[in-house]
Amino acid sequence: MKKPPELHLPPFTLAELAKLLNCPFEGESKTEISGVSSLEDAIKGDLSFCAGPKFRKQLEETRASAVILPLEEKFDKIPVIKSKNPYLTFVKAIGFFFKPYVPLPGIHPQAVVSPTAKIGKNVSIGALTYIGNEVEIGEGSVIFPLVSIYPKVKIGREVIIHSYVSIREEVHIGNRVLIHNGAIIGSDGFGYLQTEEGRSIKIPQKGTVIIEDDVEIGANTTIDRAALSKTRIQKGVKIDNLVQIAHSVDIGAYSILAAQTGIAGSTKVGQKVIMGGQVGVTDHITIGDNVIIAAKSGVTKSVPANTMVAGVPHLEITEWRKAWASIPHLYELLREIRKLKKRIEELEK
Repeated sequence: MKKPPELHLPPFTLAELAKLLNCPFEGESKTEISGVSSLEDAIKGDLSFCAGPKFRKQLEETRASAVILPLEEKFDKIPVIKSKNPYLTFVKAIGFFFKPYVPLPGIHPQAVVSPTAKIGKNVSIGALTYIGNEVEIGEGSVIFPLVSIYPKVKIGREVIIHSYVSIREEVHIGNRVLIHNGAIIGSDGFGYLQTEEGRSIKIPQKGTVIIEDDVEIGANTTIDRAALSKTRIQKGVKIDNLVQIAHSVDIGAYSILAAQTGIAGSTKVGQKVIMGGQVGVTDHITIGDNVIIAAKSGVTKSVPANTMVAGVPHLEITEWRKAWASIPHLYELLREIRKLKKRIEELEK
């Protein structure tokens, strides 16, 4: 295969970069920007950002050649780019200086590709990757080495699948999906029927998994196939590493699931839901739209839309805060109760 392209792009002048970001600038227009960094770590040639006054000390001490500032912020020691949202503008700027490694199109001679597979234009398939019968891979997609794709999988355009990912039979993946190393999509759901003798009889998992457009799936995450219909991850969902999504779960559009979250079977999650790390969700419940679930929470029943919850079992966030505020005083309260009990007993005598 050909040599891959360089990861980093050439430097820009301040004026060129400000134009790309669609932001006004102040200072020397020809200032050369060759990289991006934090205020603390920046060196000459770097662009950094300052989100507000509380970072003023770092701003005064930075060695960056230019900085992105809020529109109202004043600073004239180095050139500045002004933005309504400096952090968002900085994130956009990173994309002009750095692109993740992507191999050039082509099928490696050590890849195993079924003759019945349909491979689109400009697809890259790495060494020791297996592509099964009747698989479809859309234009511009990248399959890194050591990926296993079972028969009848359908993969859309501009999908990136990293090494050690396994995608089981008949799974459907949309466009611009990013799947990180070690993820497993479409393994059997955890379904068993208990007999009178206590034996566990496996329930066949004949369903599938649907991953819609613009989804990102973290490393070593597992998404199980449905028993009968489908497990669905709707468009724009972002899933962290080490997340477990059980059979027949439906995750609503643009939701975010942090690391080590586990969602039990047949649960429906609404749109724009945020789950912190190590959240556990029981089966067959509904999480409404715009719900926020704090880290380490255990969700045991359905949660209405536009709610924030925390704790095990979960409580509405205000009630949870009240409960935890009282915990440091519980021992003192217990002592007082014992005193009162003793006093009552004495009075009764």
